[in-house]
Amino acid sequence: MSEPLRCRAPAIATVQIDTSDLRVTRWDFPPGSETGWHRHGWSYVVVPVLAGQMTLELPGGETASVTLVPGVSYERKAGVEHNVINNGDAPFAFVEIEMKAYPG
Repeated sequence: MSEPLRCRAPAIATVQIDTSDLRVTRWDFPPGSETGWHRHGWSYVVVPVLAGQMTLELPGGETASVTLVPGVSYERKAGVEHNVINNGDAPFAFVEIEMKAYPG
């Protein structure tokens, strides 16, 4: 899948650990930034670091709003497809833990 033209600055991804079992990435979202469209190949856990309100662009043109609360984690299964956007005026951040050894 080719990525559509970006309209926003990219969020900052810092890979902290990358082994055969898992990948840990810190994502920092300055106001107005986005990840770009992507599909998760592995199940993952998100651990918010800085509070924020993120907008998810979803397939089919739908959107969703998610409130990040520091220390309140959530998980998703492999196959999730979206673009994560900071439409707010304050930065937010989270750590994403992808479980390579457990794809489903």
